[in-house]
Amino acid sequence: MTVLWAALLGYGFGSIPFGLILTRLAGKGDVRQQGSGNIGATNVLRTGSKGLAAATLLLDGMKGFVPVWLASGWFWDDMGWTALFAVLGHCFPVWLGFKGGKGVATNAGVSFALGWPIGLAYALVWVAMLAVTRISSLAGMTAVVAAAITAAVLGIPTFTKVLVLIALLVLWLHRDNIKRLMAGTEPKVGAAK
Repeated sequence: MTVLWAALLGYGFGSIPFGLILTRLAGKGDVRQQGSGNIGATNVLRTGSKGLAAATLLLDGMKGFVPVWLASGWFWDDMGWTALFAVLGHCFPVWLGFKGGKGVATNAGVSFALGWPIGLAYALVWVAMLAVTRISSLAGMTAVVAAAITAAVLGIPTFTKVLVLIALLVLWLHRDNIKRLMAGTEPKVGAAK
């Protein structure tokens, strides 16, 4: 029964569409009607508001961190389910017809909640790749893989399995980005899509 509660906790937090809520409150309209159509921070940046994008990034990270942190006190053995379902909630929110974001920022929060070394590896790889390439999708995909590898290196098999599943999901959701990367047409941060 705790598995169900762990999953519901993660999904409940993860499915809050902060990008959509913030852009609507700011009078920017429906963020799903522009750019990639996603509700994540990268697409919110396309509204022209760096502040809204930063707020979305922070809140999307927190909706991964908070439920996993709560789960660590309530049902430690099943907190991996909370982590997985927080990302699933962001990517497939029931409130938006199961079309959300790609899970990168939410997985950052999940990674920090599972263990600060995992989160630190995630953040360092993400920031470094973004600084070098200025390609948000590449930075995000590299970071999710780095989190899974870090958990494996640290010898945490339960978290490794969860983070591998999340990484596979995030990579699958970025399949169009991967095609554009291979074609050399993936946009850089600050450039038009």
